[in-house]
Amino acid sequence: MGILASVIISALLGALSFGYKSRREGAMGAALGILGGAVILGALGFCTFASDAESTEGVLGVALAGAFAWMFGAGTKAVFNQRAADLGSGEIRTGTYNLSWWWPWLLLSPTLLILVFFLYLPAYQTFTLSTKLTRLGAPRVADRCLSNFSDILVVNPTTVAIIPLIAIAAIWGIGLWNRLAMPGSTNAAIAAAVRPFGILILIFAFYFIFENENGGYRQIYVNTLIISGFTVGLAMIAGLALAYLAFGRIKGITVYRTLLIWPYAISPPVAGILFFMMFNATGGILAHVVDSFGNFVGLDVSLPNYTKSVGLARATIILASVWKLLGYNLLFFLAGLQTVPRAQIEAATLDGANSWQRFRKIVVPALGPIAFFLLITNLTYSFFDVYGTIDFLTKGAPAGATSVAIYEIIRVGVDNGDLGRGAAQSVILFLAVIGLTAWQFRQSEGRISYGST
Repeated sequence: MGILASVIISALLGALSFGYKSRREGAMGAALGILGGAVILGALGFCTFASDAESTEGVLGVALAGAFAWMFGAGTKAVFNQRAADLGSGEIRTGTYNLSWWWPWLLLSPTLLILVFFLYLPAYQTFTLSTKLTRLGAPRVADRCLSNFSDILVVNPTTVAIIPLIAIAAIWGIGLWNRLAMPGSTNAAIAAAVRPFGILILIFAFYFIFENENGGYRQIYVNTLIISGFTVGLAMIAGLALAYLAFGRIKGITVYRTLLIWPYAISPPVAGILFFMMFNATGGILAHVVDSFGNFVGLDVSLPNYTKSVGLARATIILASVWKLLGYNLLFFLAGLQTVPRAQIEAATLDGANSWQRFRKIVVPALGPIAFFLLITNLTYSFFDVYGTIDFLTKGAPAGATSVAIYEIIRVGVDNGDLGRGAAQSVILFLAVIGLTAWQFRQSEGRISYGST
């Protein structure tokens, strides 16, 4: 039953990704989809449909086959489209030079080799490790199929299968609504406003498929969303605000800019140490200031221990991460503000626009490409580089409320020595970052201009 479901879904997704304008095209897409699903399931030895496999593993096997079917269909379609564009010439014309088809591949070969050996091969090895039962330092390895993944999901396979499908259908419906709405109408405006929230539906859906019993992964998922979301949002808003202020003509502004950029040169662990020295309830700088103030006014006051409060612990991690990112964002926003057309600002001033209107209508749209770049890099930092800050500040306390995905990966894979489960969680985090990045590129189409016109 599971194999039949995987074949049907792979064929459908292959046809959808490759195209189905004609019977021949649809048949080829279906064949490519079935081939893609067979490749990944064959690499796993069809273990997801074995008699002793869990039901959730079967659902994951079908999903994995569908994902590879889509990639095979879309990838082959992209190659055919590029080939059709170059068909008939046999060469690439660039200015006055005529290059054979193999020249681009030759010039790209150093980069491709680096990607293969330092990105694609480690990614493949990580996925292979995620299907094993292995301990750090143990000589033997056993196959676990997709049990390392299913262990962090709810036991009910129906929930794992149905909820993401409902979310994907809702996102597809929003996209269809946006495409069919008449441009300029109220319906089109509402559809465009709702479109960016489609990702929130999927994020909310994933909340219900992660296990919540006995310290399940759902808490890690929530921690990651809260800490990463607030870190990125506050870092970008504060960076833009400070850059706008530092861009003005103020006496000694060069000194201020240099001081504001300095945190960028500090590593995340050092940032964690600095904030620990400030907020530690027993020997921190702020604790000493509060005690001195209490003694001066005759009151018994003390600094609360942030490691005992969920809200304070998360706020401390977010504050340290925002401070670390602030200089990086400031540097790029300052560079972007120098490209804002001064003529447009002066014209808007003559037309009676106030400073807020000029900022919102001229400055912010001009900074769109830089803001998009910073959004991706800030998300990458908040997902991968906060381990050092958390390790020095809270070590995941209180009760795991500040243990995010990257911290849990290292805790499980390195500290506890469960390499297979740690690798499985790293694959999930990797796919989440790829998905968010792809969604950001999708949302930015037609909204961000990289030229002056």
